Amino acid sequence: MEKTLSYLAGIVTGALVGATIVVLFTPASGETIRSDLRNRFDRLRMQMQDAADDRRAELEGQLAHLREPRTG
Repeated sequence: MEKTLSYLAGIVTGALVGATIVVLFTPASGETIRSDLRNRFDRLRMQMQDAADDRRAELEGQLAHLREPRTG
């Protein structure tokens, strides 16, 4: 249990140190960074929605094919 807590404390400490370094050495302003992150998130969300729509259409096509009456 002690090793697990030590490991988690190391992760949290590393994350805080990393975040601090990024904030101190980032050449862009906070608003620019937020805007860039928002744009990246919006693009990612759109890509995920497109992929989900494509997959849904594919699965609906397969389902329609499976529902076709079979003669044989």
